[in-house]
Amino acid sequence: MGPQGEQVGIVRIEDALRLAAEADLDLVEVAPQAKPPVCKLMDFGKWKYEAAVKARESRKNQATTTLKEVRFRLKIDDHDYNTKVGHARRFLEAGDKVKAMIQFRGREQQRPEMGVRLLQRFSEDVADLGQVESSPRQDGRHMVMVVGPLRTKAQQAKSNDTPDDNEDNKAAAREKNERRARKTQERQKISTDPKEAKPLSNSMADYLPEELRNL
Repeated sequence: MGPQGEQVGIVRIEDALRLAAEADLDLVEVAPQAKPPVCKLMDFGKWKYEAAVKARESRKNQATTTLKEVRFRLKIDDHDYNTKVGHARRFLEAGDKVKAMIQFRGREQQRPEMGVRLLQRFSEDVADLGQVESSPRQDGRHMVMVVGPLRTKAQQAKSNDTPDDNEDNKAAAREKNERRARKTQERQKISTDPKEAKPLSNSMADYLPEELRNL
């Protein structure tokens, strides 16, 4: 492939390498099993960086949300209640859902309104991190409510990875500058005498500007 994506057919490796140097690109083998092998001119450092970003985004999108559980007693004291709320807030911050469950004992089953008030209090204490997805419902000796996170795991992971993205950008820029410096040094070693220059093959020269065809 040429600098602009044109197909140039079968050419000598020397011609392809020279065209890559002129375009400040890399000659990359993309189909080594083909006969003859297929190569492409590209910025290999940029391609590697973009591939790493896509892989990281794919992993983020695959993040699964799990259902965590916190259990309350109907007559829970403030210390235990605050501890349970703390656990739930950490779960929600991590992007997980929380199932809040009240266990009734004895005649407590006859006072479901007390369980509803407790779960409503809980939902208010975590409202900055989650929202109620399943309203309180009683099932025998248990009352359950589900709270979902306001931010998904993928969003949380993306926020946490922002510093890494900046480092990746810097690393990619350094690598590109180093490759350009190496190519500049290589060009300085090449003779500019027209008598010593090797002509390009006809198929490759057809895709070069007029001023470069006689190099």
